[in-house]
Amino acid sequence: MIDAAEQNGVKLMIAYRLHFEEANLEAIRLIKGNKIGDARIFASEFAQQVAADNIRVREVTLDGGGPLYDMGVYCINAARYLFRAEPLDVLAVTANNGDKRFQSIEEMTSVIMRFPEDRLATFSCSFGAADISRYTLLGTKGLLTADPAYDYSLAIKHELRIGGKTKKRTFPERDQFAAETLYFSDCILQDKEPEPSGLEGLSDVRLVEAIYESARTGKLVELPELPAKKRPTMRQEIHRPAHGKPKTVRAKSPSGEVA
Repeated sequence: MIDAAEQNGVKLMIAYRLHFEEANLEAIRLIKGNKIGDARIFASEFAQQVAADNIRVREVTLDGGGPLYDMGVYCINAARYLFRAEPLDVLAVTANNGDKRFQSIEEMTSVIMRFPEDRLATFSCSFGAADISRYTLLGTKGLLTADPAYDYSLAIKHELRIGGKTKKRTFPERDQFAAETLYFSDCILQDKEPEPSGLEGLSDVRLVEAIYESARTGKLVELPELPAKKRPTMRQEIHRPAHGKPKTVRAKSPSGEVA
């Protein structure tokens, strides 16, 4: 995709809506400013119960296609933009309790990623557990928790704990999809290279493939270096008013509830 875009003179941007959302960009700013000291550990959980007739667990025609591609990529991407670096290696396991929903895909995946300066990121994602969307970043002086962290229709909340003191902040709902569309449109009109670029998507896809390889072989998988790339910053924050949770068209939510 990157090569095709370059050869044909068109823009390629990966639809990472959280690269324009205030709460996640503020988390980046806090970490860059050493607010919690040296960031050492990232931990995240992202899960939901998916109904048996949902496309996420039915008619899977490609390798993967389970919770790692659908939800785990948010955890991968968050660890990368908070640590401002690329993992050196990964170790992973998948699990399945025998539920009929998970005949074609894994029920859940847990991952450990090692970053430069011996920093660690861990996460678990699942299609068979209660709803959760959270990450915590631990530093040498404190910690930052975002809960929910990845949602597109709810307010995102921060809890910052430093030296025994806790500060909470709520970031109101906003139209995250309008923000990324406006940004991409501006990149086309102004002939600017988008962030997140195609390389940002490639970074995550190669990690997903390495995670599946590690889970299959039971071994640590090393990752080669990637070219340097831009990272998201507060300058990309775009606010557009929330309009409520979008209605589905002839479809139910992943849990089977009618939206």
